Amino acid sequence: MPSNLFKQLRTTAVPLPIENVDTDQIIPARYLKATTREGFGDNLFRDWRYLKDGTPNPDFVLNNPRYRGQILLAGKNFGCGSSREHAAWALADYGFRAVVSSFFADIFQNNALNNQLLPVVVSEEVLSFLMQTVQAHPETECLIDLESQTFQIPALHHATSFALNPYKKMCLMEGLADLDYLLSLRETIAKYEQKQAFW
Repeated sequence: MPSNLFKQLRTTAVPLPIENVDTDQIIPARYLKATTREGFGDNLFRDWRYLKDGTPNPDFVLNNPRYRGQILLAGKNFGCGSSREHAAWALADYGFRAVVSSFFADIFQNNALNNQLLPVVVSEEVLSFLMQTVQAHPETECLIDLESQTFQIPALHHATSFALNPYKKMCLMEGLADLDYLLSLRETIAKYEQKQAFW
C-alpha cells in the first residue's frame, strides 16, 4: 500500500495548545457506531469544531483557514482517557499523518502507531517553541524525517530527535500493519514449522 509509506513528511502544522485532551474529546462516544475506519474524520473534535446548531465554530483551530497541514501540534498528555482506537482512526481519516506532543497516553500512542499515525514526543520546551512558531507563522514548513528520527523546521535550522520503536518504524516506512508484516513472513514461518514437525 504505497500511499501509507512514511519516510519523510513535509507539511505545515496545526497548533492545538490544550493539555489533557482525552479520546472522548478527540471523537465523542456517540459517533462510535461504525465498525470501519472511514468517515471518522468528519467528527474529529466534534464538540469543539461545531456549535450546538451544527455550524462550524469560528474560534476552533480546525475551522481557521490560516492553519492547514498533516501535523497536529498537541498539548501535554494527548490521548488520555478511554482506550478507543477510534481516536487514532479519526485523526488519520481527517488527514493527519503525525501528532507532536510532550507526552502521550500509552494506549493512544500504540493505537496511533498501529494505524500509520506517527506520535512524536518532544520536550516541553521544544513543544512550546513549535507552538509559538506555528501560531505566529502558520506558513512555517515542518519536516519529519523518519529515517533519522528528526523533527525539523528547515527555515530555522531547527532539528529535534525523537525516539521510536524499531519495529514500528519499519512498519511505518514499509506501509505495513502488523498483519501485513506477519503475512510477509509466511514462508519463513512455514519452513520453521516444517523443521519442527521433522524433529
